[in-house]
Amino acid sequence: MTDFKFLFDLPGAQRENFPLQVSLSSKEFTEGKKQWINYSSEDFFSKVNEMSAGLLKLGVKNGDKIAIISNNRPEWNFTDLGMQQIGAINVPVYPTITDSEYEFIFNDAEIKICFVSGADLYTRVKNLQRRIPSLEKIFSFELLSEIPHWKTILENPSAFYLEKINSAKASINENDTATIIYTSGTTGNPKGVMLTHKNLVGNIKSVLGVLPLQAGARALSFLPLCHSFERTVSYTYMAASVSISYAESIDTIGENIKEIKPNYFSTVPRVLEKIFEKIVEKGQGLKGFKRKIFFHSLKIGEQYEITKNKGMWYDIQLYLMQKLVFSKWIEALGGELSFIVSGAAALQPKLARIFTAAGITVLEGYGLTETSPVVCTNRFDKKERRIGTVGPSLPGVEVKIAPDGEILVRGSLIMKGYYKREDLTSEVIENNGWFHTGDIGELTEGKFLKITDRKKELFKTSGGKYVAPQTIENLFKSHPMIEQMMVIGEYRKFVSALIVPSFVNLNAWCAKNEVGETPNSELVKNKKVISLFEEIIRELNVGINKVEQVKKFKLLSSEWSVFSGELTPTLKIKRKIIIEKFKNEIEEMYSE
Repeated sequence: MTDFKFLFDLPGAQRENFPLQVSLSSKEFTEGKKQWINYSSEDFFSKVNEMSAGLLKLGVKNGDKIAIISNNRPEWNFTDLGMQQIGAINVPVYPTITDSEYEFIFNDAEIKICFVSGADLYTRVKNLQRRIPSLEKIFSFELLSEIPHWKTILENPSAFYLEKINSAKASINENDTATIIYTSGTTGNPKGVMLTHKNLVGNIKSVLGVLPLQAGARALSFLPLCHSFERTVSYTYMAASVSISYAESIDTIGENIKEIKPNYFSTVPRVLEKIFEKIVEKGQGLKGFKRKIFFHSLKIGEQYEITKNKGMWYDIQLYLMQKLVFSKWIEALGGELSFIVSGAAALQPKLARIFTAAGITVLEGYGLTETSPVVCTNRFDKKERRIGTVGPSLPGVEVKIAPDGEILVRGSLIMKGYYKREDLTSEVIENNGWFHTGDIGELTEGKFLKITDRKKELFKTSGGKYVAPQTIENLFKSHPMIEQMMVIGEYRKFVSALIVPSFVNLNAWCAKNEVGETPNSELVKNKKVISLFEEIIRELNVGINKVEQVKKFKLLSSEWSVFSGELTPTLKIKRKIIIEKFKNEIEEMYSE
């Protein structure tokens, strides 16, 4: 059995241990239509070497920084591992950031070469090139006229180049930086997180030790590879000889699932929320007995407990709902799903219960870019899984709760540091190795970690009382009428909220309550709709401490998104951006 010590060992280890006919796959336009293009383990191994040889011919040296700005595709992996095995450092960058952020990252990291997915990104980077002295060349993964194509780099790894590649590989140490990932941050410039081969390989092996990935199984990938979560998941699939197919886009996930019939995929809670909303939307369209059964299945799902016996009558009902309703959900997700891994943000416990009751296992995990990234994950074994938590820590990872509630982590997964920022590194990593995550949490049953909030997102009201916004937001978002929500109240007299309604459910309610078809912009001002939400807020406030109760709210007519700027690429809300964008609505709540 071939082991791996470095990330660039993965294609070779896969080729030796369990070679795949389809190691990597993506949809491309070919012969006038879009179809899946497959790369075997042998193809993967060869393309990585061809990329290494080509980069050496271009003069790339150990320590040079190369950026990738692209959607998920096999070329991403060829470039990533091809540069790594000659000692170059991958700096993946989100396609959705601003030009000023590109300029800062490229100059800070001193990017030498950049690979982009296509024409739009090529134009953006090319226009910035004069302000980035280190940037020598830009290549496109898509074949476009008059733009340098990535395949022009590829070089047949002759004996001469193979010797140079092997010499470069032999000079690399496991403590060398493999990648620098710039985190967006909420204030100031992005910070470059330096992760070593040891950081990432250790994390991959720990994940392999707790998740039952089967060689030859299929995975669908749609979260961005430039994010540490999906990237480590992909490396783990490679190590386990799981075939990876890249979805065309977030919008085509449903179609691609039906085509690939995956055994696994990783996601963020927002995508699961969207899947659930589409399921409920279809349920709303049912009539009579079928509609009654559908909504009864949701009630049964919400009551599900992993480790608690709910009695024979509950078990009979659950069995019937699985046969009559939930089996259709499983079929819609390809029919062969073993489990879903959810990370990057908090998953609503209600959703975890319903999906698990339906026979769709959702394993919620937790980590940060600085921790390579996985710290904890729930296990497939129900004894090692608790809904509402992110599970136990990985083998070899220490987790403890500081006196102020902050989660501290220690182990080989902790980053090398922030690039060029020893000052910031010393702020978050103690001399004894404990890393300060900035998250607040608690350990239930002595080992299941529960995240309650971000330390920096806790705020004080003008009365001096602390409020944890995420806890309130997660509670409110569990209501079917609430799509998105942000709690406000720092140094204010009371807590308020901006709410984006679930317009699918709201329109169904309007149809039944004599509210005519109305544009969203008018619907959020409708008196009946506002009264409905006032009642919802009253109901949900009952279970909240008086200081944290939402006293006023504003309904918004448009959903927040990455493209409109309110969400990060992993679909977390950007609080400062939202506060600035809706400052008039916020001031109205406090001046009324």
